[in-house]
Amino acid sequence: MAKKNLGSNFDDFLEKEGILEEAKAVAVKRYIAYQLAQKMSEKNLSKSEMARLMETSRSALDRLLDPDNTSVTLQTLQSAVQALGGRLYVELQFDSNAPRVA
Repeated sequence: MAKKNLGSNFDDFLEKEGILEEAKAVAVKRYIAYQLAQKMSEKNLSKSEMARLMETSRSALDRLLDPDNTSVTLQTLQSAVQALGGRLYVELQFDSNAPRVA
């Protein structure tokens, strides 16, 4: 019995389904939310105190910490990282084989 998917990888599957980029965005956001929550816990910061340090609302912080909410601004992320004593680095990578949008 031949195995149809032998040798394929999960990224190929997601790409064929047309959801690879969305899945990557969700994974990155979940990792960011996890890291921020961990650092808040290490520093014994409540959500209210963290929001105050960020100079934002508690609801904005809740959106940032929601692993399923991928609509986060760089400004909000920068405020959170700075409030926790870190630095935000953003890196862009371009694939020379990627299609160009006209």
